[in-house]
Amino acid sequence: MIPTATALAHVLDLCAPVGTETVALADAAGRVLATPRQARRTQPPFPAAAMDGYALAGAAAKPGACFTVIGESAAGHGFAGRVGAGEAVRIFTGAPVPEGADRVVIQEDTGRDGDQITLREGLDAKSHIRPAGDDFAEGAALAAPRRLTPADIALLAAMNHAELPVRRRPEIALIATGDELVMPGESPGPDQIIASNSFGLKALLEAQGAAVRLLPIARDRVDSLHTVFDLAAGADMIVTIGGASVGEHDLVQAAAGDKGLALDFYKVAMRPGKPLMAGRLAGTPMVGLPGNPVSAMVCGHIFMRPAIDALLGLPAGALPRETLPLACDLGPNGPREHYMRGRIEPGPGGETVRPFDRQDSGLLSVLAAADVLAVRPPGDGARGAGEEIEIIRL
Repeated sequence: MIPTATALAHVLDLCAPVGTETVALADAAGRVLATPRQARRTQPPFPAAAMDGYALAGAAAKPGACFTVIGESAAGHGFAGRVGAGEAVRIFTGAPVPEGADRVVIQEDTGRDGDQITLREGLDAKSHIRPAGDDFAEGAALAAPRRLTPADIALLAAMNHAELPVRRRPEIALIATGDELVMPGESPGPDQIIASNSFGLKALLEAQGAAVRLLPIARDRVDSLHTVFDLAAGADMIVTIGGASVGEHDLVQAAAGDKGLALDFYKVAMRPGKPLMAGRLAGTPMVGLPGNPVSAMVCGHIFMRPAIDALLGLPAGALPRETLPLACDLGPNGPREHYMRGRIEPGPGGETVRPFDRQDSGLLSVLAAADVLAVRPPGDGARGAGEEIEIIRL
């Protein structure tokens, strides 16, 4: 068995960034920007009013001063003339500040009678003008690679980009294995169960940015596995679920070997998730996940989420960890790194974490109730409530 960190490094070494495609800006949220984008204009492109009021020469803006209103400047319809001494232009938020004006007096600080305004006592001293380029200047760049947020999309729109180069979604061929499995909605036989892992992992990988091809269930026969491996042709990564252990019906490694698997490792010193393997199947990265549902999902978080990031050209590594106090006592840990399912609870000093009492790798209901994995190193001694423990938020 190898340590989890070593196994993750092997998995990431298998992953090279996929190619790029161009998508419409409206379809780019959540995609990974492949190359930096430069602003094609300055924002704002002119000095703009930050408030509704009157644009005038700031040197004359004193309580009691009077000005003649000579026109109006609205967003999209600026005032074409020049503001002279004793003159003002009615202006609205976002409108261009006319030539000759360097201050906007907010309308609450004025009284108006016809085309005359008088500035009131307690005058706000701010200019209320956004200078040209206050947000960004032409040529300013948005760095890449980055997963595009709604704020990024708004910024790129303001930079005048209608299309963007993004990494295409890595295509993952997902293969569940086992005679015991039937699809959701089918009627299982007396010795069968529903194939849940495929759907949980599909959701996890697609949330990370992948495109998942859910292949037919491979039965516990070498010829069935060969057929499904053939159907995985063209994928950027092949992920199998189950059949990677050492029982007589665990045939994935042997069948993949027939198809040219170059195995990097098999078995990881972690709990749950020990029977994990990875390598290249005829040149395509392949990861074999355990068949127990919680094991498969935990390994999906620990290994597959970083792997998808690597395929998308993003910085990839172990999921971020933080420390929180325990809400309960824990007995000593065994020889493998343990990813305990748990939940965040309020404590006297803030958040605490409570690992669930039941940690069996078949309990999907426990995983569904968890919002963290509490990570215990191999051989970790007993811990008391209040002691710090590392967590990974789910």
